[in-house]
Amino acid sequence: MSAPRVVAVLLLLVSGAITSQAQSADLSGLQFVADNATTASNAASTAPLLAGPLAGLDGSPADRSVALPAGFSIARIATGLRSPRFMAFDAGGNLLVADGQAGSVYLYLAAGGSIAASDRPPSALISGLDAPSNVVLHDGYVYVGETRAISRFAYTAGGSAGPREAIVPDLPSGGHGTRTVLFGPDGSMYVSVGSSCNICDESDTRRAAVLRFGSPTSGSDYERFGFGLRNAVGLAIQPATGLLWATVNERDNQGNETPPDLVTIVRQGQNFGWPGCQPPYAAPQDSGRDCSGITAPTLGLQAHSAPLGLAFYTGQQFPSDYASDLLVVQHGSWNRDPPAEPKLVRIHFQGDRPVSAQDFATGWQTAGGGRWGRPVGIVVAPDGSLIVSDDQAGTLYRIAYTA
Repeated sequence: MSAPRVVAVLLLLVSGAITSQAQSADLSGLQFVADNATTASNAASTAPLLAGPLAGLDGSPADRSVALPAGFSIARIATGLRSPRFMAFDAGGNLLVADGQAGSVYLYLAAGGSIAASDRPPSALISGLDAPSNVVLHDGYVYVGETRAISRFAYTAGGSAGPREAIVPDLPSGGHGTRTVLFGPDGSMYVSVGSSCNICDESDTRRAAVLRFGSPTSGSDYERFGFGLRNAVGLAIQPATGLLWATVNERDNQGNETPPDLVTIVRQGQNFGWPGCQPPYAAPQDSGRDCSGITAPTLGLQAHSAPLGLAFYTGQQFPSDYASDLLVVQHGSWNRDPPAEPKLVRIHFQGDRPVSAQDFATGWQTAGGGRWGRPVGIVVAPDGSLIVSDDQAGTLYRIAYTA
């Protein structure tokens, strides 16, 4: 075959692969809503949760228990933190942890595909930060989401961090204060900024939105990528499709079951309706609101459950049917009666499409509504286990499949 024909065939194959992927990722509209009763029922019928001891740092049973599917175990792997939030592993398998109350980012060194158990945080990799809630690594820098800024620091895996460079220095403060930064497959930087209130019309268009910066040094040169998102806290890229997913904490004081909190794909230019329209069906918040053209969320979860961290499972340790599923951390409600419990939920996919949601880890809340922990962030470790942060207990947990 001649060289031009070879090139033409290769181009057709590449074009076909891209088109096929785009078609498989053509997922729009509401897929389902699953409240806590539904996720519990789904788990009971497919992968019942079994209460087991939460292991201590030395591996011995602790005085708490967490329910997980058969074959899974959970252990404390780091304690003594003040308010650990989101985390990231670097290329060397070391774990970076943003601690909001400490104003620091900690570096836990790699050990056996995870990190070594520790009863106190190491010396801070970065300190003096403004309520850091998120950390991400990109092209030789560690990026930190602070309340009023996105900052970056030159960094090599397992090494020290360079001086602070505030690349987005003027983010609005007040109200929802977490700022999550993420890089997409195209190299663009995405930043979520929550609303200043429960329900109000914002004057700052950066609020209740996910912003996209063409490059990390774009500064004030950004676009409002998706909006009408009251408080998009967690951001993740679906590996198979390159789509941006977000967890969204919806409005309060509308009733125990209204509206659902969201886990949703966010595409350019989409308006998800806050404050004027309630998900999942764009019901007007009050008379006179125009809810035409509102984007339906991909998924709805229990109202007021506060989904925060999320991670697509990319490891090899868990059973094969977990591959590419989405694990979502629910922080639990603050004003629902009875309270929605903190827990981990597994969103199961068939191909690129979410088809069900079920409980994966429960037990941080007692029958009377008291809590001994509130999980926040989640990340897949190099060995395929999960590391989960808890900002109430000041703890990191490791969930492993050992059967």
